[in-house]
Amino acid sequence: MTISADHTTVIPAIAGPPQAPRAALAQIEARDITAWFGQRKVLDRVSLTMPAGQITALIGPSGCGKSTFLRILNRMHELVPSAQLGGEVLLDGEDIYDPEKKLIDARRAIGMVFQKPNPFPAMSIRENVLAGLKLTGTKVSRSAKDDLVESCLRKGGLWDEVKDRLDAPGGGLSGGQQQRLCIARSLAIKPRVLLMDEPCSALDPTSTRVIEETMRELADEVTIVIVTHNMQQAARVSDTCAFFLAAQGTPGVIVEHGDTAAMFQSPQDQRTSDYVHGRFG
Repeated sequence: MTISADHTTVIPAIAGPPQAPRAALAQIEARDITAWFGQRKVLDRVSLTMPAGQITALIGPSGCGKSTFLRILNRMHELVPSAQLGGEVLLDGEDIYDPEKKLIDARRAIGMVFQKPNPFPAMSIRENVLAGLKLTGTKVSRSAKDDLVESCLRKGGLWDEVKDRLDAPGGGLSGGQQQRLCIARSLAIKPRVLLMDEPCSALDPTSTRVIEETMRELADEVTIVIVTHNMQQAARVSDTCAFFLAAQGTPGVIVEHGDTAAMFQSPQDQRTSDYVHGRFG
């Protein structure tokens, strides 16, 4: 306690408990990405910055390289024996393909949710959430696991539906619940970027709405990149958008990218306008 110049008593504020620092949101950037499967070039010098803490939607017709580009962002492309790659993928300025960088580090930092829900059917809901820790060698104390399961299921929008049956098989959930379980599993390793490859394509409208709400909530703490063929979904959930296109017999390129609202309301390229308004694709 101190006395001020005017003789009034000044009582210092009582500080609350220290807050754990939150990891800075991550920007991911692709530079001059060219990709092949054998002799077939599928992407040609594609560059795109996906801003930190935002949802970037990748749109375009089937076969234009969107999903290939997405898989390149966390080094899944190299799992295909005939695959080749040129260019860089920078996470906060560091190339994840640098020979000194470990594959496991890229997978920890950049999670993936696939088009078809893929929970481990023989594992319980709880075990499914924790499975990502084993796959990436992430250590968590036994006492912290229950808190982690609840936290991830809450973030995945699933906790209230399954909290009383965490030991039930994950494969027994509905399709929409399974997809949210897969999101929770991805979040358990605390990724800085979450990639989603058409996560709602096999789901009913109600499940789609719940997952879209989950994505918007997650964007406060993780950068999201989503491939979608649903233009209404891209317009609803994304902040920025990139339109991929591959002309007959040529590799995919980005025709236009930028703010989602601008892309849909006043696109700069006629091909973008035609696509987002359903005139082809």
